[in-house]
Amino acid sequence: MDTAPVEVHPLTPFLPPQARILLLGSFPPPRKRWSMEFFYPNYTNDMWRIFGLIFFNDKDHFVDTAHKRFRREELEAFLREKGIAVSDTVAVARRLNGNASDLTLEVVERLDLAHTLDQMPHCHTIVTTGQKATDTLCAITGATPPPIGQSTLVNFHDRQLKLYRMPSTSRAYPKPLPEKAAAYRTIFQDSDLQTY
Repeated sequence: MDTAPVEVHPLTPFLPPQARILLLGSFPPPRKRWSMEFFYPNYTNDMWRIFGLIFFNDKDHFVDTAHKRFRREELEAFLREKGIAVSDTVAVARRLNGNASDLTLEVVERLDLAHTLDQMPHCHTIVTTGQKATDTLCAITGATPPPIGQSTLVNFHDRQLKLYRMPSTSRAYPKPLPEKAAAYRTIFQDSDLQTY
């Protein structure tokens, strides 16, 4: 059997310098599944619908339903305003089955978290969005993963970080959208961000 090709992460981390919160997924899906050039690009992924529910009580606030894509410019402006950064825990990977599944995603190289944090001096909260992201982040930081929906503290790179482990926003994760949004809402309320 041929070895799956190595893929370098195709997106530059979105790191507003004033960010206090860093969202970390695992790795983007294959490009044919993208609806925009940004993180969580798969139109069936619920991350940006969760944000719509939490902050605007409208799951489609960041969704261009007519074109089946997300409103990237509006989304980026919102994230900058709120001080929320977005990246992934895996910098280089192999897709052993050629699909978007984290179960068959081989981590070749992890995110350089120390370098990422150096660009955001106010960031003290990290959120993992799924099992692979959580496992990879814990391998980087030495943290013990908290239960889904909860947080733990870890010291890394001369700063204390609060690590939240959140449910996957993939539709493959069997939890209704309002329940996922309720879990994610706690992060922003704990960070004193105004939610709906």
